[in-house]
Amino acid sequence: MASLSLSKQLSSLFLVISMVGMLGTFINIVGVDGATSSSSSSSSSTWCVARSDATTQALQTALDYACGAGADCSPLQSTGLCYLPNTIQAHASYAFNSYYQRKAMAPGSCDFSGTSTIAQTDPSYGSCVYPSSARYAALPFLFNFL
Repeated sequence: MASLSLSKQLSSLFLVISMVGMLGTFINIVGVDGATSSSSSSSSSTWCVARSDATTQALQTALDYACGAGADCSPLQSTGLCYLPNTIQAHASYAFNSYYQRKAMAPGSCDFSGTSTIAQTDPSYGSCVYPSSARYAALPFLFNFL
């Protein structure tokens, strides 16, 4: 009886892994809007990140604004892929970039009262992937769900 339970668990795990793999392939091949593309960033991509010389208070104010004004801050929650490192600098960078990408990198969308700057280098790390276009700015919620 215990082996049947283990067998069911392994089958369920395999199904979940297969679904995640297929979803990743679908996103890379088809893209969110149906266009054939890849989610990897190109050499012309830019990201909005927190300035290293910004004060903690200024970053917190700007982070609160970004999360309240349209940034996807769910990956910054304690169960999210971008929670660690749990620093104001890291969280502000992710939120600033999410807002910037969701606003299609519009002029002024990476200002945050002087606490941010445009980066040419992808700030993603480990499982925390920073969107590099508006197309992919809404995807982190999918990966937090899975």
